[in-house]
Amino acid sequence: MMLPDILKQLHATRRDVLSLPAEKRIDAILEYPQPAALVHSFPQEDFYFLIHEIGVDDSMELLTLASEKQWEYIVDTEVWKKDRLDMVSLTEWFYLLIKADPHRIVRWCLNEKTELIELYMFKNMELMIREHDQDPSDFEDGFVTIDDVFYTRFRDNIPNTDLAEKRDAFLSEFLRRLAEHDHVVYQNMLFEFCSVIPAESEEELWRLRNVRLAEKGFMPFHEAVEIYQPLSVNAFKTHIRRLTRTKDESFLPIPLYPANALKQDNLFSRALTQIDIEDTLHQIQGEFAALCNRLISADSKTIREKEELGSVVKKACGYLSIGLERLTHGKEAKNLSAALVQRYPLEDIFRMGYGLALHLKWQAEKWRDSSWFEGQNLPLTFWGEQWLGTLGGLLVKKPLYFDNYETGILYREFQSLEDITKTKAILEEIMAFDKILSRMSIGSDGISPSVLNYKNLILTMWSRHYLGLTENVSAISLEDFRKFFKELWQDKDKPKKIRLAAKQSFLSWISDKSNMDSADIIQTLGTCFERLFEEIESEYGQVSAGNLDARYISMFLVGGKQ
Repeated sequence: MMLPDILKQLHATRRDVLSLPAEKRIDAILEYPQPAALVHSFPQEDFYFLIHEIGVDDSMELLTLASEKQWEYIVDTEVWKKDRLDMVSLTEWFYLLIKADPHRIVRWCLNEKTELIELYMFKNMELMIREHDQDPSDFEDGFVTIDDVFYTRFRDNIPNTDLAEKRDAFLSEFLRRLAEHDHVVYQNMLFEFCSVIPAESEEELWRLRNVRLAEKGFMPFHEAVEIYQPLSVNAFKTHIRRLTRTKDESFLPIPLYPANALKQDNLFSRALTQIDIEDTLHQIQGEFAALCNRLISADSKTIREKEELGSVVKKACGYLSIGLERLTHGKEAKNLSAALVQRYPLEDIFRMGYGLALHLKWQAEKWRDSSWFEGQNLPLTFWGEQWLGTLGGLLVKKPLYFDNYETGILYREFQSLEDITKTKAILEEIMAFDKILSRMSIGSDGISPSVLNYKNLILTMWSRHYLGLTENVSAISLEDFRKFFKELWQDKDKPKKIRLAAKQSFLSWISDKSNMDSADIIQTLGTCFERLFEEIESEYGQVSAGNLDARYISMFLVGGKQ
């Protein structure tokens, strides 16, 4: 069988294995005629997710079959917290790997991970060398030896008993097998670990780790965050187009987990279904996996579970779909989107989609700095639940869409151009409302900002004007409010409807108070004010004036006894 045929067969087998429930995957791999070849064919990212889905403790047979490159990727991913080595995680993985294949981990550490194992020994061991005329009893308690020359003792620096036992078990087994493998090398390593400069060694290990992960899209944070740099349509079209891979490169395995997580229905996933050239689709899937890896680095996340990866995939798909909608002018053009995906790099499409959300964030921040409500030192809660939610999503570090539990969560990533359009419309309403308030002369009689919001502020001022009271922000007596309430409705049938004359009175008052033309107000805030009156009808349309209670009136500032 030719190499391309073998690789295609392994690719198909990997896909079949990953489609099985987690508990059946090990048996499927071990029953394969050449299980080691199948395991080695897994891209390192897929192997990492595979053992975590199965359970690391249950994956010892797979770890035994795994290649050193797959081990290396696991260690690179698991044992770093930012730029510092996590000795707890490193201990756990060294312990697992020496259980999986003790002979191979010795060779691996000698040939490829010498600096890492020496740094680990430096942080966890002490060394004493016995002179020819020295008695071993001169050493402190705890020192042990293999050759009666080099005496080692494990440091008492791990309070966790279970972890200390794993550390001691790993180092004891490693040193014993190293001495059996090559006693001279064993002695040299004991000499060398004592002279390690930990800061320099850790820095070099971090650099090499970043180089390896960058090849898979896991760039250092300061480089990865460039994925969030917005890209305009004009700049997008001037970028270098995707280079087609060579025939040999098309046989290289690509991670399947990101592509398998493409379950949501969006423009990007639908565009992929229109691509029937296998090599091209293979290339795009590899590029998509690299994009997901870059997002993981930019968001400083550690992804171990398929569900966690699913959130990253969903984010990537969302902004890719927004970018494609922007390029196709919002049309459901699967064929055109498929052509764009084949023609341009996915990172550029993502950046253009993300730029639309980022521009909304910048618009919200710029407005807030010079807004009326900020000048009055009012909290964001002034804008009520819906508007507060939208503003809150835009004012966080990376903008989010205020979903308000429509899909089960409060905030989520933007997923479509419709999300962008809805958020933009709400932001424009907030800014228009704030502009009208800034044009009014508003005085307050000590009303607490915690109970004040844009609804009860504007409605209270209007009702005070309607009643001929001073037009400041202060509570209306319940008696006066009953008079206003009776004149608000057009009939006595329930649910009651607000009189058209009352709405016209409100509009005229707003126009006079803000010195703005009524037509301009209707154009910018007509829908908003209509919703406001509908909310009044919903809240109070079933209530009689005699049953009003100030304790349960939130849309107006009302005080006084019943």
